[in-house]
Amino acid sequence: MPTTSFPSRSARLTALFTITAPAALAVLEMFHPHPHDLLFVDVDTWLVVHYLQILLFPLSALAVVTLLRQRHDIAAAISRIAMFVFGVTYIAFDTAAGVVTGILVTAAQQSGSPESWRMAIGVVWTHPIVGGTGAPLLAMLGAMALSVGTVAAAISLKRAGAIWPPVLLLALSGFGISVFKTHAWPGGPLTFGGIAIAAAWLALGRRALRAERIAHDGPA
Repeated sequence: MPTTSFPSRSARLTALFTITAPAALAVLEMFHPHPHDLLFVDVDTWLVVHYLQILLFPLSALAVVTLLRQRHDIAAAISRIAMFVFGVTYIAFDTAAGVVTGILVTAAQQSGSPESWRMAIGVVWTHPIVGGTGAPLLAMLGAMALSVGTVAAAISLKRAGAIWPPVLLLALSGFGISVFKTHAWPGGPLTFGGIAIAAAWLALGRRALRAERIAHDGPA
């Protein structure tokens, strides 16, 4: 009589990581303030979100790469490179546009004359490379790398036998930030929430496939 095979503890922890890292980032981005005037933003929430993003952006990139841990084709290699680029560029971008801007806003609000800080804050916020508005280079490069990384990962996973729905979701999720031009709501939650759902779906698919093979061939 065939028995059910359960994944090892290491495999379960790996699958859990690929789900929880992007899921945590998706939830965090729900609290990301939308600044209409930086001098009056909720700076405490702003700084907490941006400090946590410095950790969660690279962990989410690593989660996508971890989905490819047994893949060695060209698509997997492209995905790994692209997710590395995303992680590096978004750490740099978020440190400047998020943390540095937040620190300056904190100082402005505590100074008693916040308007005198507006120009200094604007220099960082509108910077063409590390700024937080317009089309800053690092943000655009990171968003593009994320899209390439998820599409390449989806291609590699499909070649490995994954079913269509989760790989399509994974591929499309990488475009959320590019389409909505923000990693706050809705771009960030849709992007990283989609990655988390795709990772969970893929994990369930692998488990179902393993059980099907055992039922057909018998336990090893």
